[in-house]
Amino acid sequence: MARAIRALVIYHNMFNVGNRAAPKTRLEETPKEAFMARRKSALKMVDPERSEAPTRRNRVNLFELAYQRIEELLVNCQLKPGRFLTVQELQTVTGYGRTPVHSAVNRFAADTLIMIRPRHGLQIAPVDLARERLLLGLRRDMERFVIRLAAERASLSHRNQMLHIERALGERRTTASIDAFNKLDRRIDALILDASGEPFLAHTMRPLHTIYRRIGFIYHRLLPGHTDLTGTIDRHAAILNAVANRCAENAVKASDELMSFMDSMFVEMEAGLEPSLLDCSIEPLPGT
Repeated sequence: MARAIRALVIYHNMFNVGNRAAPKTRLEETPKEAFMARRKSALKMVDPERSEAPTRRNRVNLFELAYQRIEELLVNCQLKPGRFLTVQELQTVTGYGRTPVHSAVNRFAADTLIMIRPRHGLQIAPVDLARERLLLGLRRDMERFVIRLAAERASLSHRNQMLHIERALGERRTTASIDAFNKLDRRIDALILDASGEPFLAHTMRPLHTIYRRIGFIYHRLLPGHTDLTGTIDRHAAILNAVANRCAENAVKASDELMSFMDSMFVEMEAGLEPSLLDCSIEPLPGT
């Protein structure tokens, strides 16, 4: 009996193998089957567990990174006001390629921070204290508009970030360096502009922020006896607090106080700074 059952099983298996359909060739596949096969293959190709992160960064991101790096070098005067250099030298200094650096230079040229000199390369714009003090009046009026909008439109996320930065400023009030403060200041400017909800303002305010960030660096780092940042920090903290609490009038008042504080910097800079610090093409006096 057992032998008969075993023989039946073997026969059954042989029958199934013999009648199993052979795999279809590509020509025999229906359009739907072909589509499903391609989809399955594509899913295997983008398997998140096996796929590698892209190694090529987006060109727009490279441009923004190059712009931010050059802006940092301008603000801390590593690119000295008045200095002549080539695009190739700027590539070396920043570590970015020709295309993103060239795009960034064009933006800085439009912002009057870099001058393109035909047949001579580039020149970092010298610091013109009279012009920049005049432009401070423009910035005062524009900041009032931006600050008021930000106080009225700021989302919960914006307000949360502002209060967080305000606390950070308070904690570092007496210990922050001008370099560390400028990094926070860049975030504050971007946050308030984003809270205002008007993209046009970012393009308008960007060069003014860079100009006065550099003025602040020169005042606190290069002018003897002015390393104390508490006055600057307190005024920025007051703006953040007022905007975060939706107090538009208080925010505008705090902004005006910051602009008045910056205006007072120019009086001391005009009298106390070596001219070559504002334009390195000016030779310093002998013995200085």
